[in-house]
Amino acid sequence: MPPLSQGLALNSQTLSALSLILAVPKVIASAGSEMYQDRMLSASLLQPGAVNVKSRRGFLKFCGTCTTCRRNVKKMVCKCIGEDPQCSRSNASEPLEMRNRDEIVRGGRMRRRTFGTSILGGAITLPFLQELQARALGDPTVTIDEVTPTIAPAGSLPPAEERTVELFERNTYSVVNIFDVSLRPQVNMTGSVEVPEGNGSGFIWDEEGHIVTNYHVIGSSLARNPPLGQVVARVTLLGADGYQKNFEAKLVGADKTKDLAVLDVDAPVELLRPVKLGQSSKLRVGQRCLAIGNPFGFDHTLTVGVVSGLNRDIFSQTGVVIGGGIQTDAAINPGNSGGVLLDSNGNLIGINTAIFTRTGTSAGVGFAIPIDTVAKLVPQLIAYGKVMRPGLNVQFAPEAVAKQLNVRSGALVLTVPDKSAAAKAGIIATRRGLTGNILLGDVIVGVGETTVKNPQELTKALDSYQVGDQILLKVQRNDQIQVLPLTLEESMR
Repeated sequence: MPPLSQGLALNSQTLSALSLILAVPKVIASAGSEMYQDRMLSASLLQPGAVNVKSRRGFLKFCGTCTTCRRNVKKMVCKCIGEDPQCSRSNASEPLEMRNRDEIVRGGRMRRRTFGTSILGGAITLPFLQELQARALGDPTVTIDEVTPTIAPAGSLPPAEERTVELFERNTYSVVNIFDVSLRPQVNMTGSVEVPEGNGSGFIWDEEGHIVTNYHVIGSSLARNPPLGQVVARVTLLGADGYQKNFEAKLVGADKTKDLAVLDVDAPVELLRPVKLGQSSKLRVGQRCLAIGNPFGFDHTLTVGVVSGLNRDIFSQTGVVIGGGIQTDAAINPGNSGGVLLDSNGNLIGINTAIFTRTGTSAGVGFAIPIDTVAKLVPQLIAYGKVMRPGLNVQFAPEAVAKQLNVRSGALVLTVPDKSAAAKAGIIATRRGLTGNILLGDVIVGVGETTVKNPQELTKALDSYQVGDQILLKVQRNDQIQVLPLTLEESMR
């Protein structure tokens, strides 16, 4: 067999075509497929029979009616012709059948020999390589543009989607990412950023640099009782150029009972885009809402849902219960805390603060602090560093004790401090008589037109007032209802 170099014209055109030799396996497969088709075709030339069996020598046919055929089908060898008088094949057909079989075998061998010689015998020429190219790649005259599908234009968005996109683009600059300085994100071995629990979201309150967030977002720093003005977090603001800027955030004020905190950053005014406040008292179940935050550290994420409930009790991570909460099915996850909940007009209606879940992730039930509560407390946190919460500064009996004393409804007063607003209003405390028996004090059953069934409802009713407001307190005394005017003072609890 001559070497391969003798069958080639060693010029640049031939050498460049040698790269197409990689397509040879495909040609081999194609040739093998052709030989298989020849065998299939030749099988049709054999005499008809009831059984077709594929063997190394092609397709053998058996009549299938005699015992010899049925036995030899399994052996893949036909020896029944002329041996069984009941066989449907005659002796005359044997030479023709054997001759057809020999031609099938001889044709297959010649095809394999010719193909092997053309590859290994040095008969590879440029036209042959071009044929390889056509078989491997299809028609070589086809261009990339001809095989590229047509791409439909994006077109304009439907009005509803366009509105959602516009609301996100307008309000995303008002949402910030907050990192507790005591819990810094770390990069693991895979390059992913591990965001520790406690980091979350916030939003820009005004152009003075005040940032509002949840108390529990920076709870680790606040657990050390830092003084006002100390750096407790790092805040990331999004600029108009798409880049994020980091700033140190100082503590302005915090209120654990409402899970609120206010920070201050020294940022340029062009980065401070306050969110527009709305009203939560006008909300209705079923209206659309949007949540923007930083879940799991993914900054500026939008989720859409509806208001699914109102006046819910929120069990905050600070361990207190916040009344009047907004329930939504917009996905809220760890990291969304402190982010904004917007209505369909892009107005702030609540601060995302908690979720109800059994797995640690969103289950379609999230809660937000209503903006009416936030709008009343944040100015106090900015001005005083704390909430000037109105109260009576009296001690109430626990519900279990009140029931033992046969008080089924209302807030039973146990003690009244001297010189307090309650003492000045004439509220009577529970005391013991001369014989040691217990004399019940006043039972507060209402504030103005609001009915009070327990001390918790009294606290909730007083939240709608401010320090210095005068109220009418309804008390039950000796089975009689009396109305006492009282000026609210700052709660010391």
